[in-house]
Amino acid sequence: MNATPRSRSTALAPSRAPGRLLALAACAAALMSPFAAARAEQIGSVNTNFHLTGSDRVVIEAYDDPQVAGVTCYVSRARTGGIKGTLGLAEDPTEASIACRQVGPIHFAGPLRQQSDVFDAHMSLLFKTLHVVRVVDAKRNTLVYLTYSDRIATGSAKNSVSAVPMPAGTVIPLQ
Repeated sequence: MNATPRSRSTALAPSRAPGRLLALAACAAALMSPFAAARAEQIGSVNTNFHLTGSDRVVIEAYDDPQVAGVTCYVSRARTGGIKGTLGLAEDPTEASIACRQVGPIHFAGPLRQQSDVFDAHMSLLFKTLHVVRVVDAKRNTLVYLTYSDRIATGSAKNSVSAVPMPAGTVIPLQ
């Protein structure tokens, strides 16, 4: 191991900094996401704007609720193409739509919070995230799912909501 003199700067060399920053950002994002196990399954996409290096598109992703077996949320959102999109450096638009449905028998992994984050997906390298939040409407025995995006500095009021009523005889357990 080579020792560096104290007079040398300990900052990253400019040619190596971007790669290290990208790796550090990816590791930090994976560690900060409480729902890393909830993975999107892309089930379809359509091209919206042709680029030689990769088209802009709308993708449809399926997310199974990790706390409620039998509920899947389908999220459609725009993905930026081109060179930046292909490399994962582009910032995706804020628009998203959600539709959640009962796709099998309902089973709860445990009591649910009144409101909790269920999924998130990065829409840019560091600063923008798409969120899906589950809210329990106990009065109507319904799970309500909301999608919105945020940034470190500013969020977006663009959102979409979907609801899954529980079958007769199934009561949502609350914490």
